[in-house]
Amino acid sequence: MEERQETPEKKDSFAALRYKDFRAYIGMRFFFTLAYQMQAVVIGFYIYQITHSKLALGYIGLCEAIPAISIALYGGYIADKYEKRKLLLAIFSVVLFASLTIFTITLKSMSHLVHAGWVVPIIYVMIFFNGVARAFYGPATFAIYAQSIPKELYPNGSTWSSSSWQIATIMGPAIGGLIFGHFGITPTFIIINILLLVSLILVYMLRTYPPIYIPKESIWQSLSAGINFVLRNKMMLGAMSLDLFSVFFGGAIALLPVFANDILKVGSEGLGIMRATSSLGAVLTMLAMTSFSPMNRPWRNLLIAVTGFGMSILCFGLSKSFYISLIFLFTEGAFDSISVIIRGTLMQLLTPDEMRGRVSAVNSMFIGSSNEIGAFESGFTAELMGTVPSVIFGGCMTLLVVTVTFLKTRNLIPTKLADVSTPTKKVV
Repeated sequence: MEERQETPEKKDSFAALRYKDFRAYIGMRFFFTLAYQMQAVVIGFYIYQITHSKLALGYIGLCEAIPAISIALYGGYIADKYEKRKLLLAIFSVVLFASLTIFTITLKSMSHLVHAGWVVPIIYVMIFFNGVARAFYGPATFAIYAQSIPKELYPNGSTWSSSSWQIATIMGPAIGGLIFGHFGITPTFIIINILLLVSLILVYMLRTYPPIYIPKESIWQSLSAGINFVLRNKMMLGAMSLDLFSVFFGGAIALLPVFANDILKVGSEGLGIMRATSSLGAVLTMLAMTSFSPMNRPWRNLLIAVTGFGMSILCFGLSKSFYISLIFLFTEGAFDSISVIIRGTLMQLLTPDEMRGRVSAVNSMFIGSSNEIGAFESGFTAELMGTVPSVIFGGCMTLLVVTVTFLKTRNLIPTKLADVSTPTKKVV
């Protein structure tokens, strides 16, 4: 069937998918996320089995967040300045190298060729490399998404992009947990590496994305322009800040290995189900959002969604039943998905083309690493006050963040999508 070139009608739920490059982007992101999620759930459970330390789970997030935050702005600068396809090839190669290294070191430790005491530190180092790659991955993919479909399809594209990501996060933990539980870490990492190779092949299917912006000023002036743009935009800054603090305090997902192993006693299979249930709530909600957009009153709906997210975390911490816990993990994922769609659409609409890499880098500093920092916060507070009290504390703090944000941004609540537009003035 001939590729459709004209802009599809806005009412077409599949409008964004009619563009070939967008489909390649979706496929690449899907398989990469699937492998990444499998790796995350397996590494978390594996390290907890070795160390029996909640703080060790927190260090996983910290090892990834430190490089991701430290060089995020530089990653955005590079993403704006260089061709995106080549950049993604380099990024995926680093992630594949890290995954192959973890696979090799765990295999040798089982064969007693490497002392078990070296396994966890080496895994942390490879996670650090993943954090370096992530500093460039977010800005590069953000820019590719923006150029793969027309601007009027950003809300539809954001829904499909987020849905495919969430489907991968459903399948990843479930597949990873089941294979790890039944067959061990070696077969699991074989599948992870195959999926990473598939995503690398799909990068080759993308067309080239030459830079829109060639900086003439110094790197520091260029980065400052990106930071200042975000700080001047009240809605963008508010959305980033709200997500940062809610995810920071609501990082209960990092403690799921403890709940699975010690509290609910459901093992690695149960861990995979819990991780998948949160993502199931997210993807079903996102699919519903393809027909019922939350963008009619974006700021009001964002506040409602984060409130629901905080309540779900709080109730999950109070639950003593595996099945009731699944219900609240489902609603946590559902509310989180609404906030992801709203924030992602606002980011695309409010960012000029020549600044997408740098603005995405600022966004990744606020949000992209908030999950990892939140994971460290959860592990640290769990070590201090216990697992359940730390989750309850996180849920309460999330609700406090929403309340403060509501009081400071009440003037944004009546804002409609029509009032949000991409800046036309060129800012470098």
